[in-house]
Amino acid sequence: MTVEAIKDAIAGLSVEERHSLAAWLNELEYDAWDREMVKDFSPGGRGAALVERVKRQIAEGKAHPMEEGFAKRDHPRT
Repeated sequence: MTVEAIKDAIAGLSVEERHSLAAWLNELEYDAWDREMVKDFSPGGRGAALVERVKRQIAEGKAHPMEEGFAKRDHPRT
């Protein structure tokens, strides 16, 4: 089946069927993205060095909770 045939078939769907298909495709893409993120940030992945750097910064006390950063942003000292 070609992409054009798929497009034609989709065009013939009802609004409800298109919404259902869109939700399914969206979930399919998010699942693939999630798998890629897990792979990238696992040991040996492209983001593993970043994870290790962040862990080091936390251990050295150089990282702060996100809420603290938000509080500083929302209430800057004058």
